[in-house]
Amino acid sequence: MTVSHAPPDPSPIAERVPASGTGRTPPDLEPVVPASARRARLRSVPRWLRRTVGPLLLLALWQVFSATGVLHPDVLASPGTIGRAGADLIADGTLPAAMGVSLQRVAVGLVLGGVVGTALALVSGLSRLGEDLVDATVQMLRTVPWVGLIPLFIIWLGIGEAPKVALIALGVAFHLYLNVYAGIRGVDAQLMEAGESLGLSRWGLVRHVVLPGALPGAMTGLRYSLATAWLALVFGESINADAGIGFLMNQAREFFRTDVIVVCLVVYAFLGLTADVIVRTLERLLLQWRPTFTGQ
Repeated sequence: MTVSHAPPDPSPIAERVPASGTGRTPPDLEPVVPASARRARLRSVPRWLRRTVGPLLLLALWQVFSATGVLHPDVLASPGTIGRAGADLIADGTLPAAMGVSLQRVAVGLVLGGVVGTALALVSGLSRLGEDLVDATVQMLRTVPWVGLIPLFIIWLGIGEAPKVALIALGVAFHLYLNVYAGIRGVDAQLMEAGESLGLSRWGLVRHVVLPGALPGAMTGLRYSLATAWLALVFGESINADAGIGFLMNQAREFFRTDVIVVCLVVYAFLGLTADVIVRTLERLLLQWRPTFTGQ
C-alpha cells in the first residue's frame, strides 16, 4: 500500500481566514452614536430658540405669500403692513388705552368668577350635603351656552361694563368650579385617614391635606379660566363696546382694515400667552413638592 506524502488541499474555510502577519487590515468601523447623545445635542440648543422656530417659519411663509401676490392685501395684510399699523396705533396712544380697558375688564371678571367658582367648589367638594345642593345646579347651568346669555345680560344689566364683566366671570366660574371640585375629590383617602390618626381637626385636614391636594387641579382650572376670559372678552367687546380692543376691531371692520384687525388679534394672543406664562410660573413655585414628568 502506497502512502502519498503530498500536502492536502487547503479547505475553503482556510482560504477565507487570513493568516496572521499577512499585513491585511480589518475594515474600518463607524462609531455608533446612541440616540440619547443625539437628543442631548438637540437639547443643547436654547429652548426659547426652539420654541420660536414654528412662529418664525409661519411669519416667513406669510411674508412670501404676500410679496408674491398669492395673498391679496384685501384678504390679509402683509406682516410689514401690520407692523406699521401697530406702530402707528402705539404712537398715537390708541392701542395702549384699549389694552388698559380690556385688561381691567378681564381682571375684574377673573376675580369675581374665581371667588364664586372656588367657593362653590369648596362647598360642593368638602360636604356631601353641599354637593347635593350645589353640584346639580352648577352642572345644569354649565351646559347652557354662556355666549347665548349676552342678550339677557344686556336686558338685565344694560349696555355698560356690567354685562361684559358678567360674561367673563361666568365663563371663569365654571372652569374653576369643575377643576377645584375634581381636585378636592381626587385627594387620596389614605391621606385623610393618616391626618385623622395624627389628630388633625376638620379644619386642619382641609388646610394641610385637602387644599394642597386640590392645588394642581386649581392651577389647571386657572389656566382654562384665563383662556375662557379672553374668549369672553372678545364676545363682550364685539357688542355695544365704546372702548377696548374689541372696539378697535369693530371700527377696523367697518373700514375693511385687515391690518388693524390682525393687530388686535395679535394683542389678544400676546395677552393670553403672557397670562399663561404667569400661571405656569406660579405652578412651578407652588407645586415644587410634586415631581412630574417633563419629557425626554
